[in-house]
Amino acid sequence: MKLLFEPITIEKQSEYLDFFSRCPQKTSDYSFINLWGWAEEYGLCWAWEDDLVWLKQTRPEVYYWAPIGSWQVINWPERFTRLAITAGTFIRIPDEMVQIWKAGLADRLQIESTKSQWDYLYAISDLVNLRGNRFHKKKNLLYQFQKYYDYTYRKFGPDTVELSLAMQMDWCSWRDCESSENLSAENRVIERILKNWDRLIGLTGGALVVNQKIVAYTVAEPLTNDMLLIHFEKASSEFKGGYQAINQMFLSHSTQNFKIVNREQDLGDEGLRKAKLSYHPVDFLPKSKVEIS
Repeated sequence: MKLLFEPITIEKQSEYLDFFSRCPQKTSDYSFINLWGWAEEYGLCWAWEDDLVWLKQTRPEVYYWAPIGSWQVINWPERFTRLAITAGTFIRIPDEMVQIWKAGLADRLQIESTKSQWDYLYAISDLVNLRGNRFHKKKNLLYQFQKYYDYTYRKFGPDTVELSLAMQMDWCSWRDCESSENLSAENRVIERILKNWDRLIGLTGGALVVNQKIVAYTVAEPLTNDMLLIHFEKASSEFKGGYQAINQMFLSHSTQNFKIVNREQDLGDEGLRKAKLSYHPVDFLPKSKVEIS
């Protein structure tokens, strides 16, 4: 049997989310919004079985990602044999998937931890309350934003999409997105997601408005019952403390009983790594590159 890969489409998001709900560990890469949003940039596609969804990346190189479904009930040696997967490179493999594969395929695996892909996890109570010396600078910048700007917080919705797209255009001009392929790709993904806001299940967010203009926004979704996933967080360079304000206010306005916020990976970028560490993560979701031979 051979896997038949096809483009990732928004029409199958409900079916995909059903498979994703069965995964014993959920990392940011595998949310439908991330898969669909980044599909064109990475050439992502999927293949469907009765009990698994297989994922493949085709740009800039060909890799498999972790299959989605009930990992713990699959006979993996038999499945790889039946699908004629005799060798291949799998990336972004969550740690629980690695441990399951090691139990049945240990002699065929080469495993390399890829720390640049690890998800950063934070206690929401820490980022809302900002207590103690370790958060002193963040809290000070939040207070400056609150003191100097006449702002309103607005829950993200259809009425904020166009305003956020306008702010994103300004942000890209300031950061000179055209000179960076990574920023250009992210900008295309943000535009794709925002323009399809009403079609994407679970999408949420918040925005800060000053003088009828959005000056900061966050786009997020629930990843599990107690974990919120932040996809994008942007703030205008003209408003000091904008990033600290939207971070704190979005989480403080979240109405469900989330305890953990997942702020995705640092992608090996030193500046991004320092920024993520400055908020003092309480844990990580490790991922690995796995060679099957």
